[in-house]
Amino acid sequence: MASASAPTTEGPAPVKFNKKLVTWLVVGVVLVALVAWVVGSYNRLVTSREGVNNAWSAVESDYQRRSDLVPNLVATVQGAANFEQDTLTKVTEARAKATQTTVNLDDPATVQAFSASQGELSSALSRLLVSVEAYPTLTATKNFQDLQAQLEGTENRISVARKDYSAEAKSYNVLRSKFPTNIVAGIFGFKERTYFEAEAGAEVAPTVDFTNTNTAQ
Repeated sequence: MASASAPTTEGPAPVKFNKKLVTWLVVGVVLVALVAWVVGSYNRLVTSREGVNNAWSAVESDYQRRSDLVPNLVATVQGAANFEQDTLTKVTEARAKATQTTVNLDDPATVQAFSASQGELSSALSRLLVSVEAYPTLTATKNFQDLQAQLEGTENRISVARKDYSAEAKSYNVLRSKFPTNIVAGIFGFKERTYFEAEAGAEVAPTVDFTNTNTAQ
């Protein structure tokens, strides 16, 4: 009697990999990662650049606030007898130049021109406030004292706004310069931001002590 043959056991069939499919999957994963990195870098640059733009808007706003005070200051000082007209003329001319200077943050030359014109106005105002010391009757008026206080407060705000802008600009410039983010910055045209630096001391209105002058009268 023929013996029954032993049943054969076979393992699972080996999986056959499609080399082309694997290659395309790898390429797809790399592309997705690359796109995600580009998008992330782009968004970080946009966010940082907007921070710079907002900080610059604060700088311009505070300078405009100062510019709006100048006509009232000049009108008040003009009321003093024999006040030197040349000083008032220089303040008025400096204000006109400063208000006519527009800024494009992508163009460093316009930032420098704006800085220079505002520096000229700061210097002209400083000379005006020093000259006013010779007119104690004028400095004793409430109108002048109010304007003086507003001007000094505005100068302080300008100083803070400038520092905030410089900090934002530095952060943005460092980000756009780092490798490999600088590649994305170059492709999408993220330009460097110029630091706004006025002359030392130009941003601070001189502290004029009218107390002694008024008391002596």
